[in-house]
Amino acid sequence: MRRIFLVLALTLIAGGVTGSSSNVMSNMTEGKPAIQSMGPISFGPDGILYVGDTKSAAIFAVATGDTKAAASSPLKIESINQKVAALLGTAADQIMIDDMAINPISHNAYLSVSRGRGPEAQPVLVRARVDGKLEVVSLDNVKFAKSELPEAPVEGVASEGNRPSARRESITDIAYVDGRVVVAGLSNEEFASTLRALPYPFQAAGKPTSIEIYHGSHGRFETRAPVRTFVPYKIGNQTNVLAAYTCTPLVQFPISELKAGARVKGKTIAELGNRNRPIDMIVYQKDGKNYLLLANSSRGVMKISTDDISTVESIAAPVAETKGLPYVTVTGWTGIDHLDQFDSRNVIVLRRADGGSVTLESLPMP
Repeated sequence: MRRIFLVLALTLIAGGVTGSSSNVMSNMTEGKPAIQSMGPISFGPDGILYVGDTKSAAIFAVATGDTKAAASSPLKIESINQKVAALLGTAADQIMIDDMAINPISHNAYLSVSRGRGPEAQPVLVRARVDGKLEVVSLDNVKFAKSELPEAPVEGVASEGNRPSARRESITDIAYVDGRVVVAGLSNEEFASTLRALPYPFQAAGKPTSIEIYHGSHGRFETRAPVRTFVPYKIGNQTNVLAAYTCTPLVQFPISELKAGARVKGKTIAELGNRNRPIDMIVYQKDGKNYLLLANSSRGVMKISTDDISTVESIAAPVAETKGLPYVTVTGWTGIDHLDQFDSRNVIVLRRADGGSVTLESLPMP
C-alpha cells in the first residue's frame, strides 16, 4: 500500500523516485479511467496514485494534481466511516474502506472506498485533507494510464483454501520502486502466487514472476498463497521486496530476480505466528535503528527490528511458534485496519472501535 517515499527519505531503498513530471506522465491520456473496482492504492512521484482494479485485473496510474507541498500536523478524524458514508449519501454499513495511502507531498490521505456491497459496489476515491475535510476525488477528466495484467485468474475460480474468488486476489498490494510498479497477487498459473515488476511509464506487461516460499508454520513449500502486503527494502547494495503472508511468514525477494516468466524462491527470514493475516507494512527509522511496522488482523501491530536482516538464517524447517527477525507488539495499538507513513516521525492509522466506528489519526512512531 504508498511506501516508496518513506524508504527514500530514510535512504533505505536504491533508485527511488527519478525522472521529471514529463517522463512519468508521458504515456497518459486524458479522460475518465474505466476503474471497475478500487482495491490497493499507492503513491508514486508527482502526485501519481496507482490503483489496483481487481475486477478488470489492471493497474491504473492517475495524476491527482495534488502536488502542492504542505507541512504535516497532527490529524484526527473521528467516525470517518460514518462521515464518508454521509458524503456518499448512504449508511456506514453500506461502504467499505479498502485501502489508504498518504500523498507524501501534501500529506493528504486517500481512501479507496466501495459504495455498496457485493458485485454491484461502486468504486470511489475519497481524500481526507490535512485540515480534516473530506471530499470525493473526481475522476471524470484526469490524466491516467492503464496496464492490464496478463495471466490473471478467471472470475469465479476459487483460490487455495476455498477463499473468495482468486480474481479478487489478483492484486493484493502495490508499490512504486525505482521506475517500476511492483504488484503482488495471484495468477492463473500452476505457481499462482506472483510478483510483477511493471516498467513505468507503462509498457505492455509480460508474464508474471511466479514465487515460492517455505512456510515454517505449515511445514511446507507453498506456491499458491498470495503476498498480503510488502515493502521495498535495501539490504547491502541490493533492493529487495519484503513480503508478508497469512500465518505469518516474512519473506525476502531480490527485485533483480523479478523477471517476466521466471520462477523465484524467496528467503523466509521470520515466522511471526499463525492464525493471523497481515494488513499493512511500512519501513521507518528511529534512534538510528531501522524497523518494519506490520499491522495484523489478530496479532496487533508488530515492531520488527531489521538489525540482523543481512545475516539472519533462512527458515527451511517447521516452526512451532515464532523464529527469525525479532519483534515486539506495540502496546495500545489495537483495532488497526490500515496504516501508512504520515511523515518522518508519525504514522497514520485507521482504527476501528468495538462499536464499529473508525477513526483516522496520526500517531508518533513507536
